[in-house]
Amino acid sequence: MFNLIEIQNDLLRFESLDRTEIAEIFSDHFQECREEHYLDFAPLSLEDFEGLIFDLHNDNFFERVEDYGIRLVSIDNQKISIAGYAYNNGYYSDKLTLVIRIKKDNGEVITKECDITSCQYNRYVDW
Repeated sequence: MFNLIEIQNDLLRFESLDRTEIAEIFSDHFQECREEHYLDFAPLSLEDFEGLIFDLHNDNFFERVEDYGIRLVSIDNQKISIAGYAYNNGYYSDKLTLVIRIKKDNGEVITKECDITSCQYNRYVDW
């Protein structure tokens, strides 16, 4: 079980309740040119997550929201919405991945990747 401890523009950082694991959640896109695909964490605040606990080892800690982004789901079913954005002319890949990286204090690292390509508001750009 994890609670949020830090928000950066490109990631969320969580700490396990027993303080033996640090987890990071971020989006990933292999950029080929000027296209951009990302989850936008900037509007979030620590207050949004106050009192919320997440089971990041469970694959049900988030929901996909087609053409919008994702929702993080706490263990008591409260949801935090995170928008996904795409700026692309249609020529380059629009693949977007949600990455969950959990670092244990024994040095072990667990990485999970989830396809969230359909979870972004696509703005066609004509370069």
